[in-house]
Amino acid sequence: MKNILYISSSARKYSETSSQHQSISRMLGEQFLTKFSSCIHEVEITHRDLSVKQPAFIDEAFIAAAFAKGVLSEEQRLVLAESDEIIKEVTNADIIVIASPMYNYGMPAVLKAWFDLAIRVNKTFSFDLARGDKPLEPILSGKTLVLLASWGEFAFKKGESQYHLNHLSSHIEQLAPYLGAETFYEIASEYQEFGDDRHKRSKQRAIDDVHKLAQILSAK
Repeated sequence: MKNILYISSSARKYSETSSQHQSISRMLGEQFLTKFSSCIHEVEITHRDLSVKQPAFIDEAFIAAAFAKGVLSEEQRLVLAESDEIIKEVTNADIIVIASPMYNYGMPAVLKAWFDLAIRVNKTFSFDLARGDKPLEPILSGKTLVLLASWGEFAFKKGESQYHLNHLSSHIEQLAPYLGAETFYEIASEYQEFGDDRHKRSKQRAIDDVHKLAQILSAK
C-alpha cells in the first residue's frame, strides 16, 4: 500500500469541462494521481486543499505551545490541534505531492502557512545545540516530495537565467528534508502569462513528464 499526501494550493480551480481560468498546477496534480492510481491499485490518497481549508497562521500562542516543556494545558493542545493533524498526514505519507503556482516569485501564502504548521520542533525535527552551528536535524525520513508547479514566466530552473528569482522551488526543496523527504522532484509548466505556442508546448511537456514520473514512482 502506497500513501500519497496531495497538497493543492492554487486560488484557482480546475475542471476538465471548463477552459476558463484553469489552475495548471491542479491539473498536473490530478494527472499525477490518475496515472499513479492506474499503475498501482493499492494506493491511499489524502487530499488537503489549502484554498478550501485554509491553514491558520502561526501566532504567539502557537509558538509558546510548540516550545512548551512538560504536560501541555488543554488550551495549548487546542492551539496545536491543526498542526498535529497536518503532521499526522505528513508522517503517514510515502509520497508528498505539492501542486503550487508561483505567486510573486514565491509560494502562495496558504502553502507557507501549511509548512509553518507541518514543520515543528520535536515532531518533524529536533534541535540540539550540542550539534554546534547546525543544531537542526530531521526526525522523519524515507519520503519522496514531488513539486508540480506553474509559472507565468520562464527560465526559473536551476542553471537558467531567472533561477535567482525562483523562491518557490528553492524554498520547498530546502524545507523538504524537514518533512522527511529524501528525494525531491520538480516538474513545471512555463509561459502561462504569454499564452502562446511556447506555453502550449511547455504544458504538454509537463504533462508527459508527470506521467513518466508517476509511472516510475509507482514501481518503487
